[in-house]
Amino acid sequence: MEPRVAVITGATAGVGRATACAFARAGASVGLLARGEDALRATADELRALGARVVALPTDVADHDRVETAAARVESELGPIDVWVNNAMTAVFARVRDTTAAEFRRVTEVTYLGQVHGTLAALARMRPRDSGVIVQVSSALAFRGIPLQASYCGAKHAIKGFTESLRCELLAEGSGVKVVMVHMPGLNTPQFGWVRTRLPRHPRPVPPVYQPEVAARAIVWAASHPHRRELVVGYPTVGTIWGNRFFPGLLDRYLARTNIDAQQTDDPVAGDRPDYVDGPVPGDHAAHGIFDDEARPRSPQLALTTHRRAVAAGALGAAVLAGALRRR
Repeated sequence: MEPRVAVITGATAGVGRATACAFARAGASVGLLARGEDALRATADELRALGARVVALPTDVADHDRVETAAARVESELGPIDVWVNNAMTAVFARVRDTTAAEFRRVTEVTYLGQVHGTLAALARMRPRDSGVIVQVSSALAFRGIPLQASYCGAKHAIKGFTESLRCELLAEGSGVKVVMVHMPGLNTPQFGWVRTRLPRHPRPVPPVYQPEVAARAIVWAASHPHRRELVVGYPTVGTIWGNRFFPGLLDRYLARTNIDAQQTDDPVAGDRPDYVDGPVPGDHAAHGIFDDEARPRSPQLALTTHRRAVAAGALGAAVLAGALRRR
């Protein structure tokens, strides 16, 4: 990838942090948008150590005006934005009956409207130049809701509908601006230590779990290959999407039976546990959560998906060799 300017929301932990580092290693200048000032400083220092130019801006993506101001600041300091990654999110782990209307509103404002606000800021700059890529960080949960995460699943479904509408409009006007959705599996990020929860036991991602660097590689690849409308990461995501397409009722019953326990560890939730719904959790939290022992550093499915030509060429070569051996 040629050096360019990338903006990442939710950039200081988990997928955002890993993605910021990946863009920096690829030679990009990086705009970091997040709420926590401690984490912004730490992330900026890490990227500068990798040789990147960086601007770090305290921003709540639920506030459209602050996102717009941040975008203007990035362009004034780093230059035209080529890639905008909408990654910021928040969630509440609880049954619907135990989730308040205010919590549904807040999750929607950050996780859904945050992506809308980021997209509007990016479009305002990319459309006049007729170039740029917007990457929407999504999930298998954009296709399939699961128990205990109605607030988050609803927001991810909304992002999918919004992005599909936008893509059609860009195609209709012949725009050079591209928009790509990247659908993630369960990831080992710090958010499971911050998410607001009313569960008796500590929240966790549904296994199998992948490291956030897997997600980061997918995002950077998607930004460099915007002809792909979607990129699915991990066999569990593929299975969830196709399972819901063909067997939604069966999947309802399976998730009802297994998924409440699958989203909790055996450890009780601490009574004084902070959460990130209304404000940032202080400190620097880096990219990884507490599930390093089980998290997978690679996804063979992603490697096959992003190297289709090489795989096809290898398969053709193997077929030709097999034919030659049979003739002999």
